[in-house]
This record gives sequence, structure tokens and C-alpha cells, in this order.
Amino acid sequence: MSPREHHVLGLSGGRDSAALAVYMRTYHPHLDISYFFTDTGKELPEVHEYLGRLEGFLGKRVHRLNPDRDFDFWLKQYNDFLPSPQTRWCTRQLKIRPFERWVRQFLDKGEIVYSYVAIRADENYREGYSSKRDGLIVKLPFKDVGIDKAGVLDILEASGLGLPRYYEWRSRSGCTFCFFQQKIEWVRLMERHPQAFEEAKAYEKSAVAHGSPFTWSDGESLEELAKPERIAQIRREHEQRVARRRAKALPNPLRNNTEPVDIDDLYAHQKPCLACHK
Repeated sequence: MSPREHHVLGLSGGRDSAALAVYMRTYHPHLDISYFFTDTGKELPEVHEYLGRLEGFLGKRVHRLNPDRDFDFWLKQYNDFLPSPQTRWCTRQLKIRPFERWVRQFLDKGEIVYSYVAIRADENYREGYSSKRDGLIVKLPFKDVGIDKAGVLDILEASGLGLPRYYEWRSRSGCTFCFFQQKIEWVRLMERHPQAFEEAKAYEKSAVAHGSPFTWSDGESLEELAKPERIAQIRREHEQRVARRRAKALPNPLRNNTEPVDIDDLYAHQKPCLACHK
């Protein structure tokens, strides 16, 4: 008898994984897919709102993993040292391990798990989650059928879901204080969610007091970043970057030229964590 099969799809609260869920629901309705979300305990309220809307479209509950060991728990385990691009303990402990624990129940019984990951056709530099277990098979549907960023936007628009509201001011899902945020995103977090910004500052001060070599934003503390003259400089540099990007862009008759420039396109040299960002 063939082993039992399971189909799972991780949602970050972001654009691409939501579009993949819509795509699979629309074009592969025969698959009984289990959708999951690994909660850090520090998500933007817009993320939870969007997941609720997505559940309505899918007609399925999204499994919330990680209910008891959130960011605060693991921060203490790491002696109050902040995560950073060099030491991504948040991704490992809050995203990857909860997923591995969840699917272990199936793999230990010799069952097959297909994990669908939202890597687009235009993201050749990205790699999917590398399975260390027999029976865990990673599938990349967008790559297989050639769906790129524009295709993702079309899927979400056609579904009626649109983009998560936080895309109005940032392009990073996951923690409110993800260290991969650009400086302009920190400024906007301070404006949109001042309480979350102050919490991030408090974490940073505690980390420095405990000897952590990292701050949330590369090269400066949030205290320094929040000074009026520094905010003005960050805004000015970001606007200059946007202007250069628009000047180089080729006109697309199928798309509105006033469409906001994606922050990730502006700062493409950085590669954020796959599990958080997608």
C-alpha cells in the first residue's frame, strides 16, 4: 500500500505565499492542503487581519504553529542578544523548527509531505527550504509554471484579496522589528505603530546592556535613527533612490506607471529570510 500523503503550504502573511494559496485553491482544488502560519508573537496587526481574510477565501482555517514559545521566550534563551543577518536565530527557532516539529508527526510514520513554497519564476537567486528528511518534498509551483511578481499581483487582484495593508508602507512581513527592514521602513514603523517602535527600542537597549554587538538597523541605534534630522536624511535618500529607479524603468502599457516601487526592488542586494518574507 502506498504511504499516506500530506500537502502543506506555509503563509507568512505576505504577498507571495498568499498568492500561492489562492493559486493552489483555484487550480488544484482536488488537493487537501493544510495551510500554516508560524507566529512570532510580534506580528503586525495587518498580518493577522490579512490571514483572516485569506481564511475566508480558502474556506479553511490556517493552523497557527508556535503557540507557546514566542520571540520573548527565545530572546531570553539567547541571553538577550538580538537576531541579525549574521545570527538568524529568530528564523531558526520561530519559523523553521516549529514547521519541522509539525511535519515530524507524519514523517516519523513513513508518510509523505509535499511542502509548497512561493518562490517566483523571476527569483532565480532564491532557493527553497532544503529538506533533511526523507519523505519531505518541496514543490515550487510558481517556478514550474512561470509566474513572476506581476503574475502574483494579478492573482491577488483577481481574487479580490489585494495586497496586505502593510504594503502601503513596507514590504516585509513577519516581526514588526525584522532586522532586514530598510531604514525608511523603520521610520514608517515609528509613524504607523509607535508602540511597536518603542518596544523595539527597549529590546535594543537591553541587548546592548547585555553585550549584544548588534542593533536592529545596521550602523546605528533606533534612538539615533529617530532623531528629526536623521529622519529627514533617510527620507531624502529614499526618495532619491525611488527617482533613480523610476528613471531607469521601461514603460509598461499593461501596468499603471504610478504603481508604488517595491522596497525590495530598491534594495535588492539584501536577501531576507525565505520563511519570514514569502
